[in-house]
Amino acid sequence: MSHDTPLIGILVIGLGLAFILGTIAQRIQISPLVGYLLAGIAVGPFTPGYVADQPLASELSEIGIILLMFGVGLHFSLKDLISVRAIAVPGALLQVVASVSIGAGSAWLLGMSIGASIIFGIALSVASTVVLLRTLQEQRLIETERGRLSVGWLVIQDLVTVLALVLLPLFAPIMKSGAHEAINIPSLALTIVLTLGKVAAFMALMLVIGRRVIPAILHYVAHTGSRELFRLALLALALGVAFIATEWFDVSFALGAFVAGMVLSESELSHRAAAETLPLRDAFAVLFFISVGMLFNPLVLIRQPLPLLLTFLVILVGTPLAVIVILRLLRQPWNTTLFIASGLAQIGEFSFILAALGMKMGVLDARAQDLILGASILSILINPFILMATQRIEAWITRHSVTPVVPSQDEAGILLPPPTPTHLENHAVVVGCGRVGRLVVEGLIQAGWPVLVVETGKLADNFAASETIELLVGNAAEARTLKAMALDKAGLLMVAIPEPFEAGQIIAQAKAINPDLTVIARAHFDSAVEHLKELGADHVIMGEREMALAMLAMTAGDLPFDSRPPLSDPSAD
Repeated sequence: MSHDTPLIGILVIGLGLAFILGTIAQRIQISPLVGYLLAGIAVGPFTPGYVADQPLASELSEIGIILLMFGVGLHFSLKDLISVRAIAVPGALLQVVASVSIGAGSAWLLGMSIGASIIFGIALSVASTVVLLRTLQEQRLIETERGRLSVGWLVIQDLVTVLALVLLPLFAPIMKSGAHEAINIPSLALTIVLTLGKVAAFMALMLVIGRRVIPAILHYVAHTGSRELFRLALLALALGVAFIATEWFDVSFALGAFVAGMVLSESELSHRAAAETLPLRDAFAVLFFISVGMLFNPLVLIRQPLPLLLTFLVILVGTPLAVIVILRLLRQPWNTTLFIASGLAQIGEFSFILAALGMKMGVLDARAQDLILGASILSILINPFILMATQRIEAWITRHSVTPVVPSQDEAGILLPPPTPTHLENHAVVVGCGRVGRLVVEGLIQAGWPVLVVETGKLADNFAASETIELLVGNAAEARTLKAMALDKAGLLMVAIPEPFEAGQIIAQAKAINPDLTVIARAHFDSAVEHLKELGADHVIMGEREMALAMLAMTAGDLPFDSRPPLSDPSAD
């Protein structure tokens, strides 16, 4: 008995194949995303065998985008967005203009019309939100400075895309017919005002009403004690707000979900909400990559190799170079610059939407759409390798850079005066006073150490100066702050910040000042452990490993001797 079950087919065959290929990719030490994309190609219409329902797969992938952006919003706040506005807003706008110019120029060289070239350039200028945010989450960088800047950059790109999707149809007649068609200036101005007004109205609604209603609903559900209802409430809110944003305010699903999460981030339930939505978020994010893979026609590699290569180079080289120039002009450090440049060296979901709009308007042809889709797949496939190469470049720069960061600035961008040097000797220096740093400082005080806490202005209020604690406000990777720390007289350096490359800069420079200084750092993943050790850290503590060893240590007395696992890990340093 046969059944028409396209949804079940996508979930069973698509996810099953993604699991197999993702596992193989992980086994050979490359990103599982590569496996997910190959699974999509395998179940797509351009390869033999089973063909999944493409429109249905795209709709399911939208759920993944919504949940992913909602989760990112939970770790973000309006203050975080405002704090990066001075870099994210001009940086993203300049990058889009530069990328559109490079992409349109390449399309013109390929023989496309001016209208088609413009749409082609816009499609190549917008990075995939899912790909970059997935990287930020895997490396636990969302709450770092580069993470906040990356998210702010993506939000600006999203707003630019919303505006482009609304305005492009107004230019359709002139794009198809050339200069013979006149643009209705009043209509164009009214459309721009209405679009920006709808975005502003949605943001105001969420910040004024949503900030009270969404946390109140979740607090009520949480007090019922039902985990099932709490999960259901989260899904209903995330999907509901995203749907309202699109249907009522013409805002994208992604931006709507992000704002909903950002509103909830100020509630004490935000961490629980993030944990509860994680399983579904990951599953549907995999469906996004499957749906992307289904769009790829491998024959484009044979039919249009040179045009595809040119399109690919615009994404892989043109946009990153533009980002590097822009961020360096905005006086951003090399580690942040390289990370964002490599993270933006890919395109995805918004590019597909723009290409489909161009086809619907009759401006883009199927050849141009194939180039956009093909270059997108290739860029997403190669992006994990670009990020790996970037990490190595950052490590080299860290070891050879004398002044790797710009001088400290306050929230208004005003240069801060040099910090006052400490007079402590034989002291312990703790960089970072977050949750980990606070516990470290308390332990050092109990052990009798004089402690110097180094933190930026944003978190410096976590500790008050006292007889046993001296506070130094500044960026510990900056030369003048390092000098004020008196590391040549210190006995111990504890680097408690989670960002491995900033920590590496501090460690490398500290060891150059005092080679005999004992340095202890923290890390979240194995590659970060190796990175920090290469730069001079004496010991690197990885949280997950230490928790596992502590759990085993607690059970050591209760296990039979023969079955007892080793309680020390020589690589855990």
